[in-house]
Amino acid sequence: MRADARKNRDHLLAVAGTVIAEQGAEASLRDIARRADMGLATLLRHFPTREALLDALLRTSFDELTAQAAELETSGSAADALVSWLRDCVAVAHEYRGVTELMAAAIEDPESALHASCVAMRAAGTGLLTRAQAAGTARTDIDGADLFALVAALAWLGDQSSFAPRADHLFDVVTSTVLTG
Repeated sequence: MRADARKNRDHLLAVAGTVIAEQGAEASLRDIARRADMGLATLLRHFPTREALLDALLRTSFDELTAQAAELETSGSAADALVSWLRDCVAVAHEYRGVTELMAAAIEDPESALHASCVAMRAAGTGLLTRAQAAGTARTDIDGADLFALVAALAWLGDQSSFAPRADHLFDVVTSTVLTG
């Protein structure tokens, strides 16, 4: 990719991140392009679909969560590792308002641009959950799909203005339910 095209792409991603954080995942692509001082055609040349744009935005964060899970699998207690990763995962999902619905749909749709990133993230969480279950510190009647759904639910709570003040408390309630002892 040419240097100017890379610069435009990076600028579009930075602006898109800000707009989506403010307006949610359904923010107007035209508004993103306008705020980036570029035409819609330029945005669509780099990101032909909304999902492609969201995948580019989220991939770095999801890759970091996957790497973090790998590090946590060998350090600290299994329960602490799981809770730490869950907190960070919820924070990433919450950072871009409205993305949880897209993540939930993408995990079931292999054709989705977000599918691979979501599957990798779910697998990373499943590894931490399995480790905690093997250590006897997490319930054995849940799996990675349940954990992924809990992340989506907790991120959604943070998106709701009436629930946002209770999001941390509810995170603690949910994690204490997932963990045993």
